[in-house]
Amino acid sequence: MTDDGTRPADASAEGAGGWFEGVDRDDPAAGAARIRAGRADAPDDWPGRAVESGFADDEADYYATLHDAAVRAAREAASERERADDQQLVHAVRAMDDATEQANELAERVAEWAGSRYPDAGTGVDYARELAEREPESPTDERLVALAGRTAGLADEADRLRAFIERETPEVAPNLASMAGPALAARLISLAGGLEPLAKKPAGTVQVLGAEDALFAHLRGRASSPKHGAIFTHEYVRGTDRDERGSAARALAGKLAIAARVDHYSGERRPELDAELRERIERIRGRAGGESE
Repeated sequence: MTDDGTRPADASAEGAGGWFEGVDRDDPAAGAARIRAGRADAPDDWPGRAVESGFADDEADYYATLHDAAVRAAREAASERERADDQQLVHAVRAMDDATEQANELAERVAEWAGSRYPDAGTGVDYARELAEREPESPTDERLVALAGRTAGLADEADRLRAFIERETPEVAPNLASMAGPALAARLISLAGGLEPLAKKPAGTVQVLGAEDALFAHLRGRASSPKHGAIFTHEYVRGTDRDERGSAARALAGKLAIAARVDHYSGERRPELDAELRERIERIRGRAGGESE
């Protein structure tokens, strides 16, 4: 309170009009901005203060304005989140997977169709690329060759998306990309739904990301607990003796969880994390019939 007993007016919802102090009723963008940036240290009679200041006609009018401003603020926040760099990686990884899956399915269709026409028909995307270069000799060949071209095009787009991911991931998550490799780092970010959700996950969850089906089967009592998910593709796990893979996966997941937190909360490159993980894996691999951890 000021010396004359009135409330101070500022952007922290403490003005005489509360949250919408100084906001034009006909400016929804300003109302949304106040919702996103404002704060209040304690509850108050915000509708009453808005009516008293002349901002709203009555309580219902205040809540209608608040609803519109809150919805707009939420939409703006969601839009900004979708445009964030880590979300672009999420979309790129999913698009790459879709393009790869579709290319492989179409390649099977091309091979089946070509097998009915050419004695030298092959299989796979590579054969589709080869067939796409053939000069069609009939209307049927024309359609088959065109389909092969579409297949090759989807595979090429998947390759371009992979190159984009390899290039962009170190900019978004430098520690995670260095430790896991850009492709696996981007996949973990995608599986988690973003860098922030990944940074908030415990190491045990990071360890089994991508193995959800196996985990649910385990929870239903139909399978053993999975030791690893997507991180199995990492050389530190895949290249470790089967008896020690669980330990290697735990060690890798622990450091990946730390790397994700550093990338999200500070963005500072910390090469010592790589060295610590490397030493840990070397000890695990060096154990001669050692005990699991």
